[in-house]
Amino acid sequence: MPIPLLEYIPSSQNTRVKGYEVPGDEQPRIFSTDNLLSSSQITDLIEAAYRQIFFHAFASDREKFLESQLRSGQITVRDFIRGLCLSNTFTNSFYNLNSNYRFAEHCVQKVLGRDVYNEAEKIAWSIVIATKGRAGFINDLLNSDEYLENFGDNIVPFQRRRVLPSGASELPFNIKSPRYDAYHRRQLGFPKASWQAAVRGYKAQEKQPKAGDPSLYLSMAKSLGSVGNQPQSISAYNLDYLNLVPRR
Repeated sequence: MPIPLLEYIPSSQNTRVKGYEVPGDEQPRIFSTDNLLSSSQITDLIEAAYRQIFFHAFASDREKFLESQLRSGQITVRDFIRGLCLSNTFTNSFYNLNSNYRFAEHCVQKVLGRDVYNEAEKIAWSIVIATKGRAGFINDLLNSDEYLENFGDNIVPFQRRRVLPSGASELPFNIKSPRYDAYHRRQLGFPKASWQAAVRGYKAQEKQPKAGDPSLYLSMAKSLGSVGNQPQSISAYNLDYLNLVPRR
């Protein structure tokens, strides 16, 4: 008997706050089969699904059979997302290279379009993976009320509410949660970032030193070297303490 999904308290995240948003470049483009008019638009929808689940799909990663079914209307977008999450590419790239906790975090980000609320949610979904398997876990995500309310059967999942009211934006999931965690990066021998050249910076013209500024003469002052008497090294055995002590 599978263990039911444990209860967890949803955190107050950006995706749960409703607000008025002005359309802009940071707003995600919604791909749906409800308003497709040409074959090129269904191609754009398929590419958006690959970017959401795989981040990038090579020619060997593409699921031609699923694409053909989606183009002919035999399956919905939700079924296409299910097929991508259960494909060999997603299995080898995410499921086999991460723990159940991290795999659950990946799937919540890619399928539900948001971050996990807390550690309790990761533990709850990891139990589902352990009891129902990977396919049962993916089905529970795609059949959840949260997915159906936000994406339904015809909308490709996307990162929800990425733009914050302050004007800043959340990091994309592929940058925030890379495919390999720190443990697997060490095992695979990923090179560490090393800077071999000086990093050039830009300084505004009004902040650049002008004539007479002391900072312009800093390099010249350093080149002069130290000026003054060198300290004398006197041994403690050569000191006459009786004559050095002042008399009263």
